[in-house]
Parts: sequence; C-alpha cells; structure tokens
Amino acid sequence: MKTVLKQAEEKMQKSIESLEHNFTSIRAGRADPRVLDKIKADYWGAPTPIQNMASVTVSEGRTLVIQPFDKSSLKNIEKAIQASDLGINPTNDGNVIRLAFPQPTAERRKEICKNVKKYGEEAKVAVRNIRRETVDKFKAMKKSGELTEDDQKEAEKKAQKLTDKYCESIDKAVADKEKEIMSI
Repeated sequence: MKTVLKQAEEKMQKSIESLEHNFTSIRAGRADPRVLDKIKADYWGAPTPIQNMASVTVSEGRTLVIQPFDKSSLKNIEKAIQASDLGINPTNDGNVIRLAFPQPTAERRKEICKNVKKYGEEAKVAVRNIRRETVDKFKAMKKSGELTEDDQKEAEKKAQKLTDKYCESIDKAVADKEKEIMSI
C-alpha cells in the first residue's frame, strides 16, 4: 500500500514540475533565458539547443543578449528564433543577437493568464488521473486479498489527501504566476 502511495506521490510531483516547466515558456514581458529552451538551431547539420551554442544573458530586464560561441552560427540562431512561436524579431549586429521583450498590453496579459489557467487545469487533470489509477490499484489489491476493506478505504483516503495537497499546490502556482503577469 505504501509503495503504491509513494509512486502516486512521485507522479504527482512530476505533474507539478511539468507545470512549472510550462510556465517558463510563457512570455510575461520580462526577459527570461528559459523562453529559448524549446528552440533549436541548426549547427553543423544537427538541431542544437541555443543554450548549447551561445551564452544567453539578460540585460536591462527586458532584453536577452545571445552571444554565440561560434560566430558562424549567428545566422542559424537568428533563423531559428524567427521560425519559432516566440513572436519577437531578433536584432543581429554581427556579433550578438538581441531580443527585446515588449511590455505586454492589458489584453495580452489577460490572454497569458488564460494560458496559465489552462496549464494549471491540465496539471490538475493529470493529478486526478493518477489518483484514479491509484484507487484502481487498491481495488485490485483488495480483490486479490492483499488488502482488507478497511485498509482499502484508508488507502483511498490517503490518495485523496495527496490529490488535494497537489491540487492546492497547483492552484498556488497558478495564482502566483497570474500575480506576476498582472503586476508587470
């Protein structure tokens, strides 16, 4: 019973980590090097993450400066950023690429908050699915005689408590991200 609950908790924790990773790709008006995590540029014929090809730094809060280790990859990095869904035009001065993040409008911030809520809801669904799978395992364990009915009920209560705890964490993470977005 404890191992099943432990596995469920690990899976729920991974759902939270996935949610936080999704939040990093959301542009909130501040320059954050993690927005480039999903973008890969062609480097000697292989798609390579930009962080592996260049140093990425934040300057002046709203500008990312990308300085390639190999100047010949400058054009490829620029093309990859333009082809991505980032929505920002890179400025190439021959040595570095600059990405200026504009201040989001109130309408754009509300739209971003909707995406944050959507990610939060997807994480909650994942946590609830984990609870359902865990409860099904407990029912199977009772059927096979590994658990008594009382033990099954107790295990299901523990699974529900875990679910509530992680759903609360998700709600808090969503609220914090919305607060961050709206305070810009």
